[in-house]
Amino acid sequence: MPKPLWEYTLYIPNDPRAVPISRRALRDILTSHHLPTLIEPAELLASELLSNAIRHTEGPAALKIRQSGPSFRLGAWDTDSTPPVTTPNPSTSGHGLRIVDAYADDWGWFKVNGSGGKFIWCELGAEAGPQL
Repeated sequence: MPKPLWEYTLYIPNDPRAVPISRRALRDILTSHHLPTLIEPAELLASELLSNAIRHTEGPAALKIRQSGPSFRLGAWDTDSTPPVTTPNPSTSGHGLRIVDAYADDWGWFKVNGSGGKFIWCELGAEAGPQL
């Protein structure tokens, strides 16, 4: 994998108010790096990843944002190492990872050693835009 051109990590508390705050920070980061076409899909993906992290765990979370060459990657870390659920649960309002699967060029997850938990990542091409 190419060396990142730039990378940011936002550590957030387990609080639903952290999701819109993270979206605003993400928008500012992408604007400052002259990537306006990524704002809408990246905000949607970050919202889904962070909402899941906060909804399904009790600990803190983090949003990592990185550009490496033509690829833009974002991901969310949380304190629960349970694999992510990819199908919607009728008892919750979420859509599982269907939104991430539909919008991202690629995505995956891995367990985090040491600090525990998991990291779910997704990628968008640097020229990506909404894929509605």
